[in-house]
Amino acid sequence: MSKKLNVDGILLFEQPFARVPFENYRKVFRTTQRHVERDLKAVQSTTADLVKQSSSTGVSSEAAIQSIDAMISTVENLKRKLSELHETAGNPTQDVIRERLQHLATVENIPTANDPEFGRWADTRLDRWLVDWALRNGKEKTARMIAKEKHIETLVDIDLFSDIKRIEGALSRHSCTEALAWCSENKTALRKMKSTLEFDLRLQEYIELARAGRRQEAIDYSKKYLVSWQETHLDQIQQALALLAVRPDTSYGRYKRLYDPTRWPNLIKSFRLAIYSLNTLPTEPLLHLSLYAGLASLKLPACYSHATKNVDCPVCDGEAGSGSQGLGKLAEEVPYSHHANSTIVCYITGKIMDADNMPMAFPDNGYVYSRGVCPSDVYFSVSMLTAAKAMEEMSLKNDGMVTCPRSKATCKFSALRRVYIS
Repeated sequence: MSKKLNVDGILLFEQPFARVPFENYRKVFRTTQRHVERDLKAVQSTTADLVKQSSSTGVSSEAAIQSIDAMISTVENLKRKLSELHETAGNPTQDVIRERLQHLATVENIPTANDPEFGRWADTRLDRWLVDWALRNGKEKTARMIAKEKHIETLVDIDLFSDIKRIEGALSRHSCTEALAWCSENKTALRKMKSTLEFDLRLQEYIELARAGRRQEAIDYSKKYLVSWQETHLDQIQQALALLAVRPDTSYGRYKRLYDPTRWPNLIKSFRLAIYSLNTLPTEPLLHLSLYAGLASLKLPACYSHATKNVDCPVCDGEAGSGSQGLGKLAEEVPYSHHANSTIVCYITGKIMDADNMPMAFPDNGYVYSRGVCPSDVYFSVSMLTAAKAMEEMSLKNDGMVTCPRSKATCKFSALRRVYIS
């Protein structure tokens, strides 16, 4: 039976896929806009000065020609910069956006999940998610190799994660320069997000000046970079200014926290959260999110009980609760599945118990097994043979007596209680 594709569900994961190149193109546009505004402002200023001079004191033709030549030179330089910017950044970004949108459009034209075209599309998506996972875990070489072998360089965000790695590397070396440059490039977007990353970075640079005992430099720095934040961060600025009178080895709580070296790892986390939010990237790898969706539909309390583990269940893969990095570990992050109607599987036969295969409970311990006969295609060892019989067959071969395979309790078949599924 053919299954119609849930395109909307598939595209839920794809927002970052289209957003990242869009943010790159937006950055190119902003850079272009700054070049245009700065150089045109210079031309307008020169023109205004020339008009003012000619109307008041007069200006010689030679001076006028020099001013006009300077304006022409400025405009030509602007044209060259815009041309270079368009060729080096604009066109490649346009190509990436076009290829990604074409990739997404492909799935909209696939009628069913059984279509071979969807299989190929899904394989490409898995390759993209593997590259995303590798990049997030610092395996850039592996990510580049996968992208090259699968010919998906334009469908993955290697350049973005390279920038993240570069900036985080600088922060780990206690340098805010790279991160502040990134904040400057994305100032408008960060303001819309109400991000305080730039202030946190400026505050950290001030703290390092205070730690080094460079008090005058710290005062000058605060006047230049911190005072402008006083409307929203006045308390933090006042506390930082008082830091100049406190030694770095202080034990006083509020100042000890400012000097705490763990502020640097927190800055790395704040930067990563900001750049992920800007590009609508989830904090978890896309591969994990897709696995979470499947694991959430399978996870049950029984998966964490050694007595009821199922070797075919990815949640019961032996890793759940063990602290290792298996699917069971991922399943710890998701809630238990919810079933509107109960589904009970027989411990002995592995078959679903329903009205045609009535569940029967032992009177003393409450263990439930199916009434039906164990299928002939299920094989067990000799030691498990008695336990591997469903209740009715077991009673026929044991003079009406049945034995619980888990507790070894024995009773008459007639003593078993029927269990009604709600």
